[in-house]
Amino acid sequence: MNDALPAPIDVRVMNMIATILFVCCAVGILAAGSWWFLRNPAFGIGRIVVQGDLIHTNPVSLRANVAPQLMGNFFTLNLQQAREVIEDVPWIRKAQVRRDYPNGLRVEIQEHEARALWGAVGSPTLVNNFGEVFEANPDDEESSNLPRLEGPEGRSMEMLQMYERLEPVVKPLGSTIDTVALNGRGSWRVSLDNGAVIELGGGAINDVMARLERFVRTVPRVAAQQGRKVESLESADLRQMDGYALRLRGVTTVSAETAAARAKAATARAAARPAVNRTTTTTHAPRRNN
Repeated sequence: MNDALPAPIDVRVMNMIATILFVCCAVGILAAGSWWFLRNPAFGIGRIVVQGDLIHTNPVSLRANVAPQLMGNFFTLNLQQAREVIEDVPWIRKAQVRRDYPNGLRVEIQEHEARALWGAVGSPTLVNNFGEVFEANPDDEESSNLPRLEGPEGRSMEMLQMYERLEPVVKPLGSTIDTVALNGRGSWRVSLDNGAVIELGGGAINDVMARLERFVRTVPRVAAQQGRKVESLESADLRQMDGYALRLRGVTTVSAETAAARAKAATARAAARPAVNRTTTTTHAPRRNN
């Protein structure tokens, strides 16, 4: 029995080098083929199918604006980045993006539902039905039907909820809410579409609502006593706990409770004021002796 002799070391080295070269060539060919395959124009995004209840979004315009920003083809496209690009389009709140074989995308869109204007007049921001602030440009007809919310940043949800509570309460006044404002001290103010302004004051929401409900319940009687209707309301100040100050067009008055309280307070202040004795002192310069 003959034992095979080991190959010379130079032969083994040559075989190893040949194997390495073969593997490198195979990997290179595979990588080049994959690169060509993945970047072949045949696999580019050829269509974008847009779905959803769309009111403000035009699918044709959306595809035209979004397509140039999508990087990659059907296989390499980052769906997360594509979703972010689509959600940057005005009026789009959320988007779900998935691949649609062989070379398309299917996009499910949820639009913002505007519930109010946000900020000062002229601001491009609105509040949706989730209390979220977003930027968009509603048409004139739509914006004229939306109330305006003016308040600190981050309070949009609270203010939308407050508006929804206030809206049915003011209906007996014969006018709708134009603006709800909240200042930095936590004081609420409501402006009606007939120009009337009602200062609600601050405190717990239930206390604010109780003051407004009392005002709406009693102001028709107060207006009638002045020969006016509730529609002649010009302004009201509900920040007093025991009544309210009221201004009607052509008449300025104060509710009986507030007038009595103010008169009582004025009397008390007058009685508590100490008498002041005024003394005039004349100072003479000292006489000089010659």
